[in-house]
Amino acid sequence: MSVERPTLQQMVEIVESLGMTMTRERVGEFLSLMEGNFVAYDLVDQTPDNIPTVKYPRTPGYRPDARENPLNAWYVKTDIVGASKGKLKGKTVAVKDNVCVAGVPMMNGSSTLEGYVPDLDATIVTRLLDAGATIKGKAHCELFCLSGGSHTNGLNAVHNPHKRGYSAGGSSSGCGALVAAGEVDLAIGGDQGGSIRIPSSFCGIYGMKPTHGLVPYTGVMPIESTIDHTGPMTANVADNALMLEVLAGPDGLDPRQYAPKVGRYSAALERGAKGLKIAVVKEGFGHANSEKEVDAKVHEAAKRFKALGATVEEISIPEHLVAPAIWTPIALEGLQAQMMLGNGMGFNWKGLYTVSLLDTHANWRYRADDLSDSLKISMMVGQYFLTHYRGRFYAKAQNLARKIRAAYDKAFAAHDLLLMPTLPMKATALPPPDASLALYLQRAFEMIANTAPFDVTGHPAMSLPCGLVEGLPVGAMLVGKHYDEETIYAAAAAFERRGDWKSL
Repeated sequence: MSVERPTLQQMVEIVESLGMTMTRERVGEFLSLMEGNFVAYDLVDQTPDNIPTVKYPRTPGYRPDARENPLNAWYVKTDIVGASKGKLKGKTVAVKDNVCVAGVPMMNGSSTLEGYVPDLDATIVTRLLDAGATIKGKAHCELFCLSGGSHTNGLNAVHNPHKRGYSAGGSSSGCGALVAAGEVDLAIGGDQGGSIRIPSSFCGIYGMKPTHGLVPYTGVMPIESTIDHTGPMTANVADNALMLEVLAGPDGLDPRQYAPKVGRYSAALERGAKGLKIAVVKEGFGHANSEKEVDAKVHEAAKRFKALGATVEEISIPEHLVAPAIWTPIALEGLQAQMMLGNGMGFNWKGLYTVSLLDTHANWRYRADDLSDSLKISMMVGQYFLTHYRGRFYAKAQNLARKIRAAYDKAFAAHDLLLMPTLPMKATALPPPDASLALYLQRAFEMIANTAPFDVTGHPAMSLPCGLVEGLPVGAMLVGKHYDEETIYAAAAAFERRGDWKSL
């Protein structure tokens, strides 16, 4: 095939859009000299794409009805059986619906992407199947993952398995609900502002956001490369560690991976918490929207760690209160430049581009009214600063992010782990269909004060359940040094062995 050549009028419009002044004749003269460039594009167009081979047979699956999907947590159910043996043999997995699974529909929570069927498996999908897991389907997520609530999906809200009508958290909403409900053993989530840890906290499961770049993001729809994370969500610590062993390590296709250091996570489970130095971060408590009962549960968790033989003390990291503001330009300008204007992939990086996804997602421009209000406000703010400030605040925020990381690293010089509430509150009621814009957006973003900072700094962070308040789970968050997921697992496993978290 040959690429379509531009008309003279199209090129005149391009010249004008670039701020250049030329006569039509001059533009035509340039146009007549472009054929060599177009021939090169013809060659690229005619050459088959270079994407990984799909290894395991599967069917497209089906959309379950309400009787089979009472929490509205599934998008598509299927059965993809992995290798005959491996670390995850016998384990069932739900895959967040921003992750490409070849031949299985993917909409990433948005009606603008509905109908898209990926032509490749994400690296993490291949690794799960190679380890013997069985993928049971795609779990609903929030519209393009832009919500910490579970009410923005294009096919309606996901319900909390502990209390219908309440949020399951987001953006990995279906993953949290399905694991907590016992429908699957494992789930793969994604996290740019807390989207693994938020549903883990709301639903009462274990969610690990690994060190940035430890797990390859290849084949997952990006939001912003410097804060993109993917990782395990499970009902217990052992499964979480085992799953990370399967997922972690370089794939040679993801520029987010800069010399990742893979640990022996399952072996760390027996180390215990004795001798660990755990810092309770003062600024993680007492936010304007913090619930006293939630803060109290996490303080009780700190006492449990002390009883397990850890040294526990409160410290102050004032930069923790500034970190969400640093996250804001990175997330909003970054998502607008990469995920929206850049059609999901953006430019200027080497690795695997999911071209089929890029082609389909680019059509959001013709259905922008169908995007969620949580994404719309993010795009509006991001575009304003890109247009009027040329990206300077994104750039400055990236510079300031190094100072935020250094503040946490200073605390890690004297401590092994940081502890704070995952979220300021327990699960909130889903907003009603006629909710005001203010309430809709509040429920989308109100909970990220403690989670978002570690997407910016890249430190590993895990939510573990530490009690119930009014029948709804509370999560405590352990944060570790870069590539020290092992210590998080050692502490979390000791905490889990101490007794049922629901009785705390």
